[in-house]
Amino acid sequence: MRSQLSPWRLTGYALLQILLLPLTLVFVVLSIVAGALAVITVGIPLLLVTLPVLRWSADLHRRMAAATLGHPVPEDRLPTAGLGAMARIRTWAMDPMTWREVAWALVGVPVGFVLSLLTLVLLVVVVTGALWWYGAPQIMGARAGLDRWFLCKGRTERLEERVEVLTESRAASVDHAAAELRRIERDLHDGAQARLVALGMTLGMAEQSASTDPEATTRLLAEARETTTAALGDIRFVLRGIHPPVLADRGLVGAVQALALDMALPVTVTSELRGRLTEPLESAVYFAVAECLANVGKHAVASEAWIGLDETDDLLRVVVGDDGRGGASAAAGSGLRGVARRLSAFDGTMRVSSPTGGPTLITMEVPCASS
Repeated sequence: MRSQLSPWRLTGYALLQILLLPLTLVFVVLSIVAGALAVITVGIPLLLVTLPVLRWSADLHRRMAAATLGHPVPEDRLPTAGLGAMARIRTWAMDPMTWREVAWALVGVPVGFVLSLLTLVLLVVVVTGALWWYGAPQIMGARAGLDRWFLCKGRTERLEERVEVLTESRAASVDHAAAELRRIERDLHDGAQARLVALGMTLGMAEQSASTDPEATTRLLAEARETTTAALGDIRFVLRGIHPPVLADRGLVGAVQALALDMALPVTVTSELRGRLTEPLESAVYFAVAECLANVGKHAVASEAWIGLDETDDLLRVVVGDDGRGGASAAAGSGLRGVARRLSAFDGTMRVSSPTGGPTLITMEVPCASS
């Protein structure tokens, strides 16, 4: 595995990796000891210091491996932004990447040290200058491949996770579709259907009184006209719940701006979208933003809110924020869980950062392509 970087730059990486060896080994040992002592709470403060240092060293090696190999070496960690100390430690413990990084520090770093040292030796010994020039890319390419094997999920593991996510999102989509059908049926039954039944009864009474009481017939026909108008209003309300007309007419940005105008507090909308998105995706994001804004109105006690829409590299990012009291959690209510389920059908993700006292930031990311 030969790197395309210059031997000089690769040798600089080798020197840095050698210098990082003692730090990495010390902190992985301290992390293991702190993890064992965390059972009696003594190791918790130590773990909050040692493990981030170990992760920093792993990330630095990831960047060097990515530059050496010419392609990304993602961290693939579980998110911990906005979590408290204990929640962060529990997430670290459940994260498979944490254990990969520990194994890398105990096994991969000592083995990689030999390869990095060999690169420096070939440079220092003058008679091996040619070997260093041609051998450094090969040796450091092998070192980067070793780091990638430990610090990045393999293809099989990624496929297994992908299958699991697709299975969950499919089940969530089926449940959501069934719930939407029940809602539409209930709205039609309780609204338009009931009014149409009343309309039929009113017209029947008007028919019976037409020859005997013209004035009563006139009143009944006027009532029937009002009932017809109300029934049409109910049907339009149901249709707006399926696909809002403003979304079809003005697109996602215009529809979100309409949602913002309906709020009782000022909501700023900024957008850097390049064009219209596919209709199913626009609909899903629209209702996700609507649910987030509904939560702001019900629970946030905020003085202002903001919505940002951005599209980069076929990834739609939507951020809904407010300056309220914070404390929002996807695990605490059905609203945000519904948003996550809606986005999962499009391989989307949602992150919630809402410390006590605010601000609250809900970040939604969905793969997309402008239509």
